[in-house]
Parts: sequence; structure tokens; C-alpha cells
Amino acid sequence: MMFGELDASGYAYNSTFYNAEFEVILSKVIMCYQMMRSGELILDNDENLIRDHLYLNYLNDNKIRKEIALKDYYFDREIQEDRTKGRTDIRILSSYSFEDTDAYYILECKRLNSVNMNGTTGLNGEYVKNGICRFTSKTYSTYYKTNGMIGFIVDSVNISQNINCINKLLATQSDTNTTNEITYRKIISNFEYSYCSGHKVGGNNVALYHLMFNFSKNIKLN
Repeated sequence: MMFGELDASGYAYNSTFYNAEFEVILSKVIMCYQMMRSGELILDNDENLIRDHLYLNYLNDNKIRKEIALKDYYFDREIQEDRTKGRTDIRILSSYSFEDTDAYYILECKRLNSVNMNGTTGLNGEYVKNGICRFTSKTYSTYYKTNGMIGFIVDSVNISQNINCINKLLATQSDTNTTNEITYRKIISNFEYSYCSGHKVGGNNVALYHLMFNFSKNIKLN
């Protein structure tokens, strides 16, 4: 039931419940992105700096967190996972994380552009190799069997066509363990670039969400 209607009324440890909870969190992340885009915004073409702007000025801003009802979750960044070699871009903790320190969601951030979109050496290739595969290889943990990625679009790209390019790369790389290619998944009504894919990780079905944030008109020119 990974891509069906998600019902948050399930029992504890039910993957459907956690998918639904994660979609609520992602809806707030999308709201923060929309706030970023609503004003004057100039960003360096740097993955970490774009992430930090989102994290410091929105996800970790107490006024905004209260305004969009995000105060039940805590976000931190660049956290080394003790049991792996992974360092997460954004980790999302809830009150349950105080009972079980392994209980958290992860957002991995990657830049995307229009260069070599069908090649393994372009940023789409990086999105797969050093993004999606960090989850399927267990470099990142998947406690709730659901996590997410944010693609930072840094130049002019047809996002829908680029999703097709990424799916072609998924189809040629067995280590992505893809069971469902990246397909549109509506999270909030006024955002059209949210997606979900399915993967096998250690015998488990894992959902991986994908948000595409278009900053192509906000990147500082060299």
C-alpha cells in the first residue's frame, strides 16, 4: 500500500502511519520553500549553503515553526550516524526519538541542473549514486521505512522531463533496488513537484519521497 491512500490511524510501527506522518512533515518543508521563494532571494550555487538557508532561516526559526505548526518536530543537520559512515543533510526527530534514539527521518539534499541529464557523471547521476543509493545501501538508516530527498534545481530544467531522466538512470542501476520508479505524489494542493519511489532495503519495502525545489532564478551569477 506504499502509493495508495495513506491513513494515519494505524497502529504504532505501521509503515502506513509513518508514511502519513512524514507527508505531514514534508508539507511543512514545502511551505518553508514557498516562503523562501516569496521574497527577494539570492543563493550561492552550493548545495550546503542552499540547505543551510532553508534550515537556519525557516525549519529552525521558532516564529515560522509556530506559524506553520512544526513545533512537534526538531530538525538538525550534518549528523553522523553512529552505526554507518553516513552524515545526514537533515535529520528530523519527534518526541519518540527520546525513547528510541534510532527513531528519526532523514532528508538528503542534492543540486540538479541541465548538464548531462542522462549520464552517470551529471548531477542526476549524483542524485542517484550519492543520494538514493545512500538509503538502499544502508549508508543511511531507514528506521521508519520512509525517508526523503530534496532536489535543488539550480538552472533552467523541465522538472517533469528530468524525473524521466532520473528514472532511466534508476532502471540501469541494480543497486538502487527500485521496486517503483519515481512517480508524482500529491502532498499539498499548490505544489506540483512532489514524488515518491519504492525500494527494497534489507528485505523491507522502503518509500523514498522526492521534493523538487526550483531555485533556478535565485542562483547568484558568477
